[in-house]
Amino acid sequence: MAKKNNTVFVCQECGYESPKWMGQCICGAWNTMVEEKVTVVDKDDRRRRTTAGNENSSRAARPSKLSQITSGERARIDTGIGELNRVLGGGLVAGSLVLISGEPGIGKSTIIIQAASHIAASNGPVLYISGEESEEQIKMRADRVCGQLSDNLFILAETNMENINEVCRQLKPGFLVIDSIQTMYSSQLDSAPGSVSQVRACGNELMRIGKVWNIPVFIVAHVTKSGELAGPRILEHMVDCVLSFTGDRSHEMRILRAQKNRFGTTSEIGAFEMAAEGLVEIKNLSGTLMEEMDKDSEGAVATAVYEGTRPLVLEVQALTSPTNIGFARRTSLGVDNPRLNMILAVLEKKMGLSLMNQDVYVNIVGGIKPEGTYTDLAVALAVYSSYKNRHLGSRTIAMGEIGLTGDLRAVQNSEKIVREAARLGFERVILPVRNAERLYKTVEGINEDRRQKGQKEFRLTGIKNISEIKSFFE
Repeated sequence: MAKKNNTVFVCQECGYESPKWMGQCICGAWNTMVEEKVTVVDKDDRRRRTTAGNENSSRAARPSKLSQITSGERARIDTGIGELNRVLGGGLVAGSLVLISGEPGIGKSTIIIQAASHIAASNGPVLYISGEESEEQIKMRADRVCGQLSDNLFILAETNMENINEVCRQLKPGFLVIDSIQTMYSSQLDSAPGSVSQVRACGNELMRIGKVWNIPVFIVAHVTKSGELAGPRILEHMVDCVLSFTGDRSHEMRILRAQKNRFGTTSEIGAFEMAAEGLVEIKNLSGTLMEEMDKDSEGAVATAVYEGTRPLVLEVQALTSPTNIGFARRTSLGVDNPRLNMILAVLEKKMGLSLMNQDVYVNIVGGIKPEGTYTDLAVALAVYSSYKNRHLGSRTIAMGEIGLTGDLRAVQNSEKIVREAARLGFERVILPVRNAERLYKTVEGINEDRRQKGQKEFRLTGIKNISEIKSFFE
């Protein structure tokens, strides 16, 4: 078979290939082109091999009628961690590839070893492949966070994919962990581990192992300084599920979110607390986030969002301060900055607030970044509260989307959020008038239970326009 070796320059950001070096790739990145060797097969030989392959595939492959294919929920494997099962959609699916990413020290390896220990004790052999730590280091962590270890949990410090493939063929594990994909390499390629070619080749091999032998595979990936997955984005398209672990390493709370999930929703989040014995699930996340809310704080407003299958109550904090420089600052944590600028513009236009010379800082407590527009009204109330130096009260919760006209738009799942707010002891909910009109019967049922317990009645306040929030501070 005639072959010849050529070189190609591959962008380490997007995977674009060029026959010659370029200072700037077509994706806009500078100095990311790395030289890699490729093997080119002779054209006539490739044509002969392709023809033979087509003849074999034509005899083996047969299309199936979609109407005759049996559908049903795939069997799930319990990881032993309820919050992880929730984010995955009910547990691990056999043959699936799960990619988990996060900053160093955030808890990726901890949660994986905890899940691996439980699966090994209940479902059979588990193979943990580490390219970054020695077997002794993994054993020390497992002793700390897992306690009694099963004999079905196997550890291998290896980075060569051919060796890993052979070990999987012999062991036939029920669960495979790769920590991390950036350290793995195939000896068939000359490029360095972590390069586009190596990540693509190793990802394809892991997908083959998982699909052919029906093994669920967990792949750990590094992240860049901006928090995005390092390496080529092709890996995200190959896997079935992409999990993101976020949180401040100086705080105990960790949030696990699915950015892609072929076997479940991407709106679920899992909450954990980093403790000496590993990651501990937070069952009542709303209660945990509201524990330290001060009753008489200006600029602090409670809000709620609906994440997956459960309502989540959060605290929004805002601070306005006269600017000392030419341009006012707009800083937000947990709130989209363009969204914050839009809300401030509406407050200036519809309510006459003069924020041109005010620095505005907005933060959602706990480091959570909720999706959607549920928090718009709470952000506006918090900014107004700080600007006027008047508090709204900690027993009030606000939610709703603000339009450019200042009108409040209805939000989904408002009934479940109201019930959660009443359970947590809130006394009033401020929300769009359209939502309030639909929830009067729900509130009547809540108040009947409260009267029997001698508690204060629960109130529902519907507003149509943002200008109506002035009455809450008079």
